[in-house]
Amino acid sequence: MNIDLTGKLAVVSGSTGGIGLAIARGLAQAGATVVVVGRRQEAVDEAMGSIKSTFPAARLRGVAADLSCAAGAQVLFNAEPAADILINNLGIFKEIDFFDVPDGEWMQFYDVNVISGVRLARHYLPGMAQGKWGRVVFVSSESGIAIPANMINYGVTKSANLAVSHGLAKRMAGSGVTVNAVLPGPTFTEGLEDMLKDASARTGRSARDEADAFVRQARPTSIIQRAALVDEVANLVVYISSTQASATTGAALRVDGGVVDSMAI
Repeated sequence: MNIDLTGKLAVVSGSTGGIGLAIARGLAQAGATVVVVGRRQEAVDEAMGSIKSTFPAARLRGVAADLSCAAGAQVLFNAEPAADILINNLGIFKEIDFFDVPDGEWMQFYDVNVISGVRLARHYLPGMAQGKWGRVVFVSSESGIAIPANMINYGVTKSANLAVSHGLAKRMAGSGVTVNAVLPGPTFTEGLEDMLKDASARTGRSARDEADAFVRQARPTSIIQRAALVDEVANLVVYISSTQASATTGAALRVDGGVVDSMAI
């Protein structure tokens, strides 16, 4: 299968590291012009340099904007008023007990993980529909359907991603625009490495080995028995963003290594 996104413009939120950076790189390698978005210009520049170092022919643009607020979203819209592909990847997570999460932190998680994607979809979808082609992908999580006891507020926001994406797919029926959600499981990112740094210091294991041990202990249903690689998640997102995926919409597609013990979602 040859995925060719030449001539398509892709906006990827939260794409200066982790899964978002891998998605931006994958879309660029498929020929898309990719808009890398992060809060700090320095991080945006570093991300674009990283992509260029492995794929010099990449067509990239960068925008520094805080998408957790309406003013930051407007900065992006002013710089990039239209898009063919929107990847709502921006998200935060934190291991914290339910009884220790104040109202403000609940709202912060909701603003970053849910409302940022709502704003971007509301802005870009009408143009996609007018052009009779578009792809929107919400990066959710297996935590959205198997809420972890130690990250309840995170899991709730990821459930909301699934609801928004499924509803939007119905809203865009017959328009040529597809809307889907992708559900990664535990993935070896800078965020997971940071979350496990104290455990790694105690055990003396490498960050990668600690991540794999975490999966076996905290997600024992994992079939692959390890943390996924960011490129393994990005590969699915690139496919869903392609012309070949035209009959896939309203779906919640798992790339969770089998963590969710179900034959359906």
